[in-house]
Amino acid sequence: MITMPAPLHRVPAPADGPSDQASGLRRLFSARQRRLLPVVANPFVAGGQAVLGLLSAALAAQGRHVLVVDAASTAPAPHEMCAIDLAAGVEHLHAQISYLAARGMPLAHVDARGSAAGFVEAAFDAAPNCELMLLHADPGDLARMLAARAVRPLLLAADGVEPIKQAYAGCKLLVQRCALMRFDLLFVAGREGARSELIVERLASCADSFLGAIVRGGAVVDPLDPQAVHDAALARMLAAQLHQDDVGAPARAGRRFLPAPGSAEDRYPGYPGYPGSHPLPHSQPHPDSMHRTVVGAGAPAPFLA
Repeated sequence: MITMPAPLHRVPAPADGPSDQASGLRRLFSARQRRLLPVVANPFVAGGQAVLGLLSAALAAQGRHVLVVDAASTAPAPHEMCAIDLAAGVEHLHAQISYLAARGMPLAHVDARGSAAGFVEAAFDAAPNCELMLLHADPGDLARMLAARAVRPLLLAADGVEPIKQAYAGCKLLVQRCALMRFDLLFVAGREGARSELIVERLASCADSFLGAIVRGGAVVDPLDPQAVHDAALARMLAAQLHQDDVGAPARAGRRFLPAPGSAEDRYPGYPGYPGSHPLPHSQPHPDSMHRTVVGAGAPAPFLA
C-alpha cells in the first residue's frame, strides 16, 4: 500500500455501477484521453511507497484523477479476485486517487508474442474514472508493457552505488528492448544532500554517452518532507509529462543539472530548476518499509568504475 500524504485521507469507494461488457465502447467514446506515466522501480531507493504517494498527490494537485498501479516486485500481493476481475483489487484512497496492488499481474497478461500491453488496458478498465495511470513496475515487466507506447519513463535514484547502478540498468534495458530514448529522473534525497545534482548530472551524461538516451527532466525531492509536494521542479516535470501526451511533444523548461561539462547546450534541453515553490496542497508522506530485491543488479554503470 502506498503511503499517502496527510491531506489525502482514505475515502469510501464509490458505489459500483451496473456490470456490463461495454468497457471497450466506453473507452472508445470517452471524452478524456488516457495517459500513462511509467515509473521504473528501484528496490534500492528507500521509501518507494512514499515516493508513489508523493507523485500521486502532485498529479492530483494538477487536477488529475490518478490510478496508481504497483506491479513491482516490492508491491503488496494483489487481491485474490484480481485474477478474475482487476476492479476487485482497486482501492479508493482519495477522491482523485485509486490504488491497485498488482505484483505479478503483468505476467498473467503476456500474450503469445511476449507482450503484456493488455494489462495496461485492463487496469485502465478497472478504474474508468481515472484518466492517468502511474505504473510502477520492474524494468523487465515495463519492457513487456511498453513495447508499442511512446512514453518517457521516470527513473528513480538515490545517493549510493546500488541505487545509481539500478537506475542505469533500468534505463539500459528499456533502451535496448523498447527503443525508448527519453527519460525523466526523480532523485530521492534530503535537501542537505550536496552531491545530488552532481550524481544526476553524471547519470544523465552516461545515459547519453553510452546508451544514446536523454534524461530530459528531473527533480530532487525528499518524500518525507512535508513541503515536497510543493516542489516546483517536480511540478514542472509532471506537467511536461502530461503536456507530452496532450500535444505529442514534451514541454520546454529551464535546466539546472545539465549540460555536462563540454557538452553542447542543445543536447540536454529542458532541465527544470531546483529548488522553488509551487501552489500545491500541503502534504505529509509517512515512512514505510520495503523489501530489498535486485532487478538487473550487476548491469554496468560506467561512471562508477
